[in-house]
Amino acid sequence: MKNAARLAVLGFFAFALAACATQPQADLTPPPAKRLDAKTTLENHR
Repeated sequence: MKNAARLAVLGFFAFALAACATQPQADLTPPPAKRLDAKTTLENHR
């Protein structure tokens, strides 16, 4: 019985580890800068 409990715990640990390892990495690239049109550029003196 003790071996079955140990096997169940190790199986759950392996399953949890595998689930965490397969998650895709988050996309950390910033969004592209907003393009300003000619009118906005002239109004803001940029």
